[in-house]
Amino acid sequence: MKLNLLSCDAIRPDRRAIAACITEISSQANQSLSNELTAILLDGDAIDIEVEDKNTATALRALRKLSIDYEIVE
Repeated sequence: MKLNLLSCDAIRPDRRAIAACITEISSQANQSLSNELTAILLDGDAIDIEVEDKNTATALRALRKLSIDYEIVE
């Protein structure tokens, strides 16, 4: 499943937690790519990530916990 991460609404977003979440839920991101994607997301640009189908519920719950708005693409 593809997700489009739109923005982070947290007052003080935790970069390290967001990067760790992206690394954990994404099927193709490593730590350095996750750090880069986190910076892009917090700068206000949307990012696309691929999530394995078996991790869908966990991934969506983790994103909501971090106050990240997302859109399901497929």
